[in-house]
Amino acid sequence: MNIEANLIISILKLTRNGPVTHKLIKNDAMVPLQIVEKLLRKMQNDGLLYFGKNVVEVNNVQRLKLATQAIKLGADVENISSLLQWQEFENIAAIAFEQNSYSIAKNFRFKHAPRRWEIDIVGCKKPLVVCVDCKHLRHGIYPSALKKIVTEQVERTSALAETMPSLAGKLECASWDYAKLIPAVLSLVTGRFKFCENVPIVPVLQLQDFLSQLPAYADELKHFTKNLV
Repeated sequence: MNIEANLIISILKLTRNGPVTHKLIKNDAMVPLQIVEKLLRKMQNDGLLYFGKNVVEVNNVQRLKLATQAIKLGADVENISSLLQWQEFENIAAIAFEQNSYSIAKNFRFKHAPRRWEIDIVGCKKPLVVCVDCKHLRHGIYPSALKKIVTEQVERTSALAETMPSLAGKLECASWDYAKLIPAVLSLVTGRFKFCENVPIVPVLQLQDFLSQLPAYADELKHFTKNLV
């Protein structure tokens, strides 16, 4: 494996709970200290981490960027995904929604005829309601597997649309006159498919751009229109 990818794996593993020394990273990665320092400075210049006084510090956004970089360098997607806490993935998504003036509900649970459902993130910005399923998708995911993921998210979104009038007080958009609900799948990396069954597959680090452009082409995507009056 690429030395830099190997080093990133050690950084992701060791910084889950806060800053660590560069020597600890060196020992875990089994890379000479001189090379470690050189690569850490390069990563700092690229905005992937902070390296000062022999201590490495990484915030949530940088951890996702490091994970993406490691995969680009040949690291296994499943291995890298296991080093990320699921909450990190959802928190970055939540930040992107908030920066685009969406209100959000995370891990939103509801009941509909007669099942219980859960949507990872529901983002509301009148009249749009974006229903997100967060997935650690592989680069080479089979179309049939992706279709299954998308179909299940479409079902969740449809169920939410049918239930919305009864969710006033629990979900901001349930009190609107009208809503357009859009299912989406959020992935760690850029895959082969940008859409499946007209449902967008969005890399998490591109979510902010996706949301900023969404009002212009929302009607072209799979969606459910709901009159709530």
